[in-house]
Amino acid sequence: MPRHIAFLRAINVGGHTVTMARLKQLFEALGLHDVETFIASGNVIFRSAARAATLEERIERYLHQALGYEVATFIRSDAEVANVARYKPFTAAQLASAGALVVGLLRDPPDAPTKKAVLALRTDIDDFHVNGREMYWIRRAGRQSDSKLSNTVFERTLKAKATFRNINTMTRLAARYPSM
Repeated sequence: MPRHIAFLRAINVGGHTVTMARLKQLFEALGLHDVETFIASGNVIFRSAARAATLEERIERYLHQALGYEVATFIRSDAEVANVARYKPFTAAQLASAGALVVGLLRDPPDAPTKKAVLALRTDIDDFHVNGREMYWIRRAGRQSDSKLSNTVFERTLKAKATFRNINTMTRLAARYPSM
């Protein structure tokens, strides 16, 4: 049975707190197998024969019903996570001097005008690269939290929901859950 990784957007926001143990229970209640969480930021690993798009909708509906608020869900296979972790959108020199590199996970690849709009957000400090359903954001100096850019800005530009993870999280997930 294929292994999937769910990346949840805003699972613990607005005064809501969901423990990882509770999150695991919610995924198990959906009939998903071998459920685990990875660091307390809404990463859930599980097995299911269902397609990713079906799982995203099913999980979102169930979490909304169980928690009372929307939790956008982005599913990747273990092989897709490995590809994200391996992908090098910036040079080694850029990465070595970077303050941070994060990956934005999208439901669908952006079309050409949307991709152009994302790339227009570039500054002297922030740079972007889009590859399929992922948007890579390098911060040349300082931390991501120092940026004037936010998830709200990106979602408005993308005209779609997104969730972000540090590249280190993606690399650790790929190492811990190698593709079969």
